[in-house]
Amino acid sequence: MTDQKTEKKENFLLNLVLNIIVPTIILTRFSGEEHFGPKLGIVVALSFPIIYGLYDFIQQKKVNFFSALGVVSILLTGGISLLELDPKYIAIKEAAIPALLGVAILISVKTPYPLVKVFLYNDKVLHTQKISDQLEQRGNTTAFENTLINASYIVAASFFLSAVLNYVLAKLIVVSTPGTEAFANELGKMTAYSYVVILVPSIAVMFAALFYLFRQIRQLTGLNLEEILNDPNNA
Repeated sequence: MTDQKTEKKENFLLNLVLNIIVPTIILTRFSGEEHFGPKLGIVVALSFPIIYGLYDFIQQKKVNFFSALGVVSILLTGGISLLELDPKYIAIKEAAIPALLGVAILISVKTPYPLVKVFLYNDKVLHTQKISDQLEQRGNTTAFENTLINASYIVAASFFLSAVLNYVLAKLIVVSTPGTEAFANELGKMTAYSYVVILVPSIAVMFAALFYLFRQIRQLTGLNLEEILNDPNNA
């Protein structure tokens, strides 16, 4: 439709640079006394993800729940660091946020608006209207609702997996006293390692959920993959 506003896509490279690469470099290379120092180094490093979150808000002109959650996580990290609280709170915080998301997904299953639709079953990825029409014609709407519930469990599992990995990684790496150069370096290492150690397994579980959802849609609607997927170029 010509009157539909095309949503601006997130810049993955910019996201990676400002949320992972720059903070890691600052924390591991420039948090010594000869540069920013431990406390200012943490402030400078964490300012980049916060600025990116604000930039994303301005670009999208709406609050992205997950970007907002990321900013809250960063502010908590900064607060724990600057207040020089016990490093165990970093591990607790790292585990708590994905765990809360997993719980939220499970709770949403009991509501008319399951969060799995945000992650997997949405118009950005799928022809939801076409799928809905076919499900109704074949009398498989209830069966598909059960499919969404099962997919919700898989997606929730990916967040619980992330929570466990977050906690273990933080406990293993962040062991120094907050406010020290060693602590800032450890935060930087945790940020860098988490991208591989945590993201890869979590994405694998998410893809398993996506594969399951696609397979069920094909079986319940009779549509092939090309008909299921939404091509934005044809919008």
